[in-house]
Amino acid sequence: MKRLFFIIWRMSKTDLRLLWFALKHHDRPVWLMPASVVLALYAVEPFNLAIPLLGVVDDMVLVPLVLHYLLKLLPSPILHHFARNGPFHPQ
Repeated sequence: MKRLFFIIWRMSKTDLRLLWFALKHHDRPVWLMPASVVLALYAVEPFNLAIPLLGVVDDMVLVPLVLHYLLKLLPSPILHHFARNGPFHPQ
């Protein structure tokens, strides 16, 4: 379990950096901001508090997978710019 958590954290950390980079990029798609807000609201929804085990499954599996899928839909210029310059140079 600890190893799985570490793998998901490493994958999500890179994806979160790419998401932050894409949100600040001037050529970001129109759908990225609303999709990010919906995903963030889903990650902190009150249903997680009602059924703790289901909330852990959501936070550990479903949210990182959806985040990774959303980032795969980004245009290639943003992905190439992120790969070339790193997460801290959006322009």
